[in-house]
Parts: sequence; structure tokens; C-alpha cells
Amino acid sequence: MSRIAARFAKLKQDGRKAFVAYVMAGDPDYDTSLEVVRGLPAAGVDVIELGLPFTDPMADGPAIQLAAGRALEAGMTLRRTLDLVRAFRQQDDSTPIVLMGYYNPIYSMGVETFLAEAKGAGIDGLIIVDLPPEEDDELCLPAARAGLNFIRLATPTTDDRRLPRVLQNSSGFVYYVSITGITGAAAANAARVGPEVARIKAATDLPVCVGFGIRSPEAAQQLAGVADGAVVGSAIVQELAAGKSPAQVLDFVRALAEGAHRG
Repeated sequence: MSRIAARFAKLKQDGRKAFVAYVMAGDPDYDTSLEVVRGLPAAGVDVIELGLPFTDPMADGPAIQLAAGRALEAGMTLRRTLDLVRAFRQQDDSTPIVLMGYYNPIYSMGVETFLAEAKGAGIDGLIIVDLPPEEDDELCLPAARAGLNFIRLATPTTDDRRLPRVLQNSSGFVYYVSITGITGAAAANAARVGPEVARIKAATDLPVCVGFGIRSPEAAQQLAGVADGAVVGSAIVQELAAGKSPAQVLDFVRALAEGAHRG
């Protein structure tokens, strides 16, 4: 059983919803980023989404775009991101880590090389937002053969005709994007999201976690209440952008996690 499957099974057994936290690898620098990532599990994070810095993050809003820029300026690369995961794994061998980003850096490294190094470093899953199901041969299917979950995004525009294709080779969990548009662009609405999550869950046994537009413990509780978990990214990244210390960022994450777990 993968770390992701094991974590969701344990959460289900305990009757709790998941809290998934996104941070950009290397933001604002390698050492600070590693300190924050190492502190996430104790702050209540069930699954870590680790952003892969990229120069053209087209699905992301200003907060994550700027975080990627800061990380790149500080010298972060795909290889250093994997080094960060290896350093994290020296202290934590149970918390799932999902690498979230874009295909270009992986393509540049080479798919086979990347998959071997990612698996060896301790990555559990991938969210690659610019590879649609039509391109599954490119990375999704090789990742599955390498033992990595490939997590798909479903959106408000994923209708009943499209949904089976999106779910076909998905594993780990389904990430439901609660709004149309980029990350951090608007607030999620539980009343609108609930029926969409139910529609997805009727088509798959995978857990469904809701992200985009969650900025407070109250919102995390409301959205987790209509799904299997809540994902927060931009709001956490903005805490780092504001110059908060790792301890302050982790206090904010802890409050979000408590909200999601109450859901």
C-alpha cells in the first residue's frame, strides 16, 4: 500500500478529513523551506504538496507565481527539490509527499531518470497540471509502473462526458478545483462544491480533496465537510511572502489543519 493510500485509509478509520498543505520548494530559500516542510506533519498536515519551481506556472495566481520566482532566484531546481525531499525523509518516512508542477522540468531531466530519482527520494505522487489524459503515455503510465500515484485535477467544467477520461488512470486521490480560474483567485463555496464532489465520488472509489480558494480555518472546515479533505496553498505561501518566520507559518498551518479535521 502506498503512503497516500495508507494515510487516507487511516483517516477514514479515524473518522477524520484530510488536510493537504501546499508549499513551494525553495521558497524563500532552501533552508527555510526545509524547516517549514519538516514542521508540517507536527502542524497537522496529512499530505504535503510540494511545488516544483517553474518559470511559467500558467495555472497559478500571483502568490504562487511569485513564490516560484523567489525559489528560482534562490537557486532551486528539480534536483535540489528532490534533495529537499531526501532530507525530509531522513526524519519522516510516513507522511505522503506529492510533487505538484509542470512537465517541462521533468521532460528536460528525462522521464525515466526523473521517475527513478523521485521514487528514490521519497516522492509518493505527482500532480502535473499541463498533462491532460490524452498524454498519459508521456508520464502518467510510466509513473504508475514506477510505483508513483498520478493525481488528476477535476474542475467545475469537467462534465459527465469528460469525467471518466480524467479518472481512468488516476490514483491516490482526486483533486477537485473548486473554482474556475487560477489559484488564489476567488473564494470556494461549499454549497456549490458539495454536489460536484458527490458526482465525482459516484464515479470513483478514490478520496476527493477540494482545493483553490480556501484561506481560513472556517473555509477549510466547510470544504472538508463536503469532501474527503481540504487543500490549502496560496494562503500558506502568502504567509511566507509576508516574511513570517517558519514558526509563525506553521502556527497558521496548524489552525487550518484543525479546521479541516473538524470537517
